[in-house]
Amino acid sequence: MSGDTVENKKTSGPTIRWDDSKMRSTYANVCNVSSTREEVTLLFGTNQAWRAGQKEVGIELTDRMIVSPFAAKRLSLLLNGVVEEYEKRFGKLDDAGVNKK
Repeated sequence: MSGDTVENKKTSGPTIRWDDSKMRSTYANVCNVSSTREEVTLLFGTNQAWRAGQKEVGIELTDRMIVSPFAAKRLSLLLNGVVEEYEKRFGKLDDAGVNKK
């Protein structure tokens, strides 16, 4: 048997280089998600006004991101981790504004 133990088999994967040369930053306070078998679509935008008693609220959609279900799952895990860390540092977020099924 060779000396290859679990500790000795530490392999390093490829180095990831993040290229942000084409990245742009936008702000969104509204997000909606839909899906098909092959893709998950995220829509981002901004709520144009919050007035009590409004019958209609305008949302200006600015960005659409389409990802595979596998990428959506990874995104979900990452976001859950970020929110958990946020709540540890700053306190629980009120989810009263989240639509529950």
